[in-house]
Amino acid sequence: MTAQIIDGRSLAQQIRETLKFKVSALKKKPHLAVVLVGNDEASLIYDRNKQKAALEIGMKCNIHHLPEDIKQDELNNIVDALNKDKDVNGIIVQMPLPLHLDAKDVLKRISPEKDVDGFGVENLGLLLVNSSQALVTATPKGILKLIQSVEPHLAGKNAVIIGRSTIVGKPLAALLLNHDCSVTVLHSKSVGISDFVRQADIVVAACGNPLFVKKEWVKSGAIVIDVGINRCNGKLVGDVDFDNVRQVAGAITPVPGGVGPMTVAMLLDNTFEAYIKQNKEL
Repeated sequence: MTAQIIDGRSLAQQIRETLKFKVSALKKKPHLAVVLVGNDEASLIYDRNKQKAALEIGMKCNIHHLPEDIKQDELNNIVDALNKDKDVNGIIVQMPLPLHLDAKDVLKRISPEKDVDGFGVENLGLLLVNSSQALVTATPKGILKLIQSVEPHLAGKNAVIIGRSTIVGKPLAALLLNHDCSVTVLHSKSVGISDFVRQADIVVAACGNPLFVKKEWVKSGAIVIDVGINRCNGKLVGDVDFDNVRQVAGAITPVPGGVGPMTVAMLLDNTFEAYIKQNKEL
């Protein structure tokens, strides 16, 4: 028996089609502003994909492409201007920023109502208290949708997350707790990682360590979500030993084609949600 492949591309396409229908009914189109500093090739490709996906569903999306050597106060002023612009509903500052810039300072300037990445402390706090006002961090929100596509009933499930970043691990732990899972977060200082994974109904690998999760660690029938993107010998691989783990898992995401497309879809979903909250439009 081999695991069911959770097709993130297909699920993301379904979500975009639903959003397209919702956007078509609006008087004014939601507007996403993306701030990109420098010419990192991966960031350029990622932001163009965001823009293409936004335009396809009828949203406005402008990329503010800024020079690599921009000063901190200049970047802050641009974010401040986007906060004040009533035509802009969502703001994303693409990470990573050049080293001379303070990413935390930039992120905390984004208005919580326009923080569609969900990285700001206010939205993270709202998520922690399970408030409906939270704009949920995009990648964890996508991961939840992937899990629910194969197992809609999460109450009582034992979930193990490998990785404690504020982009994936920590907000995902809060999100799964809010759905009544029992959650364990593991990291580089954790002892006996494989023992924890063996008890998990849901395993989420987000540690940036290629092929880290082994077949012998995974319980038969477990749902395995691979967030990792690593290039090994010219090939993209995740944090899970996919070819072997799929022999025991019940369902598993591929790399690429799993979590990545869902992150973009959730950014658009958050932009739509932000628009509705800002306009009080039903």
